[in-house]
Amino acid sequence: MNIRLRRFIIATAAVSIGLGLASCGSAKQSTGSTSSGSAAGAVKIGLLLPETKTTRYEQFDRPLIEAQIKSLAPNAQIDYYNANQDATTQQTQVDTALTKGDKVLILDAVDAKAIQSSVQKAHDAGVKVVAYDRLAQGPVDSYVSFDNNKVGQLQGEALVAAVGAKASTGKIIMINGSPTDPNAAQFKAGAQSAINGKLTVGKEYDTPNWDPNNANQEAAAAITALGAPNVVGVYSANDGMAAGIATALKAANLSVPLTGQDAQLDAVQRILVDTQTMSIYKPYKPEADAAGSMAVAFAQGKTPDATVTPTTATSGSGQTVPSDLITPIVLTKQNIKSTVVADGLYTVAQICTPTYATACTAAGLS
Repeated sequence: MNIRLRRFIIATAAVSIGLGLASCGSAKQSTGSTSSGSAAGAVKIGLLLPETKTTRYEQFDRPLIEAQIKSLAPNAQIDYYNANQDATTQQTQVDTALTKGDKVLILDAVDAKAIQSSVQKAHDAGVKVVAYDRLAQGPVDSYVSFDNNKVGQLQGEALVAAVGAKASTGKIIMINGSPTDPNAAQFKAGAQSAINGKLTVGKEYDTPNWDPNNANQEAAAAITALGAPNVVGVYSANDGMAAGIATALKAANLSVPLTGQDAQLDAVQRILVDTQTMSIYKPYKPEADAAGSMAVAFAQGKTPDATVTPTTATSGSGQTVPSDLITPIVLTKQNIKSTVVADGLYTVAQICTPTYATACTAAGLS
C-alpha cells in the first residue's frame, strides 16, 4: 500500500507546487448540506457519496478524500452531500453543486444509470466528473475503484473452499447487491465464475439498496424454502447484508460459511467467532487518495497523470474512462493483524471488546 501512496504523491507533485503557501480555509461540513471555504480563488470540489447504511462512507471515504484534497490544495472548498440511498436526491444534489459553482464533482452514484443526465449536465457546464467506487453512466472524466469482478471471484473461491466436501450434500443461497448498482453486477459475475460447476445455487436474490433488513428476510425465506439442513453456505455480496444474514442463520440454528465485503468492524468480529467466513478488504486510503488527486488536477485545469489512471473501464453507457482499479484483499481470521490492524483501519482495542476477547487471544490479536 505504501508503494501506491508514493505513486500518488509523485503523480500529484506538480499540482501541489504553488499551493503550499496558500492560506488554509476552514470548512464546516454536515451530511446532506454543503460546506463553505473562505479563501478567494479556492478550488471548488463537490463530494457526493451515496448512503450511510454502509459504514465505510462516513467513517473512511469522506474524511480520507477530504484530507487528500486539503493536502494538495489547502484552500480548497469542499461541498459535501450524502444522498441517503435516494437517486432523486442525488440528482438534486448535483444541481446544487453546479449552482454553487463547483468545478469538479467526485461522484459515487446511488444509481449509475439514473445519474447519467446529471453527469451530462455537469459535462455541458464544463464541470469534470470523477466517478468514485461506482462507474456512473455518461461522460465521466475519470474513475477509481477496485477490480469488482476480482472481488466477486475471490468471494466465490473462498465460499467454495469453505463449503468443501459438503457441496454435494446441499445448496447455497446467493444474496447479491442492489440491481441499480453496476458494481453489484460485477461482484455477482465474478462470484458465479468461481462457483459454477462447484456449488449448486438453491435460491438467489438481488437486494434493493443493499439493505441488511431485506437480506435478513431473503435469507430467512430461502432457509425455509430449502430446508435448513440442505443449506451449506451463503454468498453475501457485502458485510452490511452479511449482518442481517448472520441473524437469520442464527435463528435457524445454522452454522455455515458466509461471505462478505468491505471489512466492516462488525464483520471482522464475526470472522473472529466464525459466524462469517471472510470479507474483502479494500484499502480505502489509496482509493480516496486517487480520487482527491484526480479532482485537484482537474480543478487546476490539468489532466491527471497516466500513473494515476493506468488503465480504462467501460461504463454502462459505453464510455471508455481513464481509470485506476485497485486490487482487493481477502480478509480472514489469519490476516486480520497484518491487514486492517497494520494499516490502521481499526485498533486491537476496537476489535477486541470483552465479547471477543477469547477469540482475539486465539487469533493472536491480544
